[in-house]
Amino acid sequence: MTLAAALVLGGIGPALADQSVKIGVLTDMSSLYSDLAGAGSVVAAKLAVEDFEAAGKGLKVEVISADHQNKADIGSAVARQWYDQDGVDMIVDVPNSGVALAVSQITRDKNKVFLDSGAGSSDLTGKSCSPNTIHWTYDTWALANGTGSAVVASGGNSWFFLTADYKFGHDLERDTSAVVTARGGKVLGGVAFPLNTPDFSSFLLQAQSSGAKVIGLAMAGGDFSNTVKQAAEFGIVEGGQRLAGMLVFITDIHALGLQAAQGLQFTESFYWDTNDQTRAFTKRFAEANRGIHPTMVHAGVYSAVLHYLKAVAALQDKSDGARVVAKMKELPTDDPLFGKGSIRADGRKIHPLYLYEVKKPSDSKGPWDYYKLVETIPADQAFRPLAQGGCPLVK
Repeated sequence: MTLAAALVLGGIGPALADQSVKIGVLTDMSSLYSDLAGAGSVVAAKLAVEDFEAAGKGLKVEVISADHQNKADIGSAVARQWYDQDGVDMIVDVPNSGVALAVSQITRDKNKVFLDSGAGSSDLTGKSCSPNTIHWTYDTWALANGTGSAVVASGGNSWFFLTADYKFGHDLERDTSAVVTARGGKVLGGVAFPLNTPDFSSFLLQAQSSGAKVIGLAMAGGDFSNTVKQAAEFGIVEGGQRLAGMLVFITDIHALGLQAAQGLQFTESFYWDTNDQTRAFTKRFAEANRGIHPTMVHAGVYSAVLHYLKAVAALQDKSDGARVVAKMKELPTDDPLFGKGSIRADGRKIHPLYLYEVKKPSDSKGPWDYYKLVETIPADQAFRPLAQGGCPLVK
């Protein structure tokens, strides 16, 4: 397990004399989610600390990081060590829903704070919600509602799923299937594959032979990129079937290239080229992250850390994690990447989502100019209705 170099912003102010905060970025540093999260999430957290001007507010903030290796036992061990021995107050990011759900429970047990940007399972604000956890950036219900609805509306009314065989993949298939059937479509079948699979040939052949109009890709990161590449080799799209990327990141499109990815539609909560503020952030981020542009996960880490520090400063206390999360829910969210928003009682961060389509190569004006906006999904429609999640915190 690798702990990254810490960032310390010194300075003790009168309001919070001797108050220190330690933030742990728990992420995938070495596998299929490392580009969409990984080192970029550490950069995003540090930029948030910098922009909060912590030193001037009497906060001494330290950022550390570790690689959970997409294993719940490793992620749990890191979380326990951070909370019990290393003085970590808040954990952020955690791509991989299995790891995230484990960390959420440990965080509750230790009364600390968990801000999830990288994982997708909508159970984090449903049956497994916690007074110590906020789900920040996206979730499987939102992806299913955005992309699934759009694909069915455009004629994609029969589906076959290729599903990553762990919590996130199964939740994404579950939530998308519900949208498809609710809108009059049919799910003809599906097949689950092990995480980080190098060869999708047999799975793609099953999808091809199903006769489904749409092959739903309930996966992310390297699995998604590899599937799209191999689908092109099999002539899936040329044969008349459509690929529906249920979770797509700009780093995936960059890896695939516009020639292979053009026409894909998907739902995201952030795009670097939205406005002057997102472009200014991207310039700083890319300079610190090998030229890689921020994904919505990176944006979520930045936004979450910034709001957390606001709550700690408002309370002048970081010791009671549930109290800090309650203050975060009380304060309206407002940052340069997501704009104004709010946090619900179930821990769901609320903001608009966007349906994008990948540009044709001829329409792109340069590197990372990949998306065109198809539809904006308003904040009050983007996420699962509060009463439908089954969160015990909702009265």
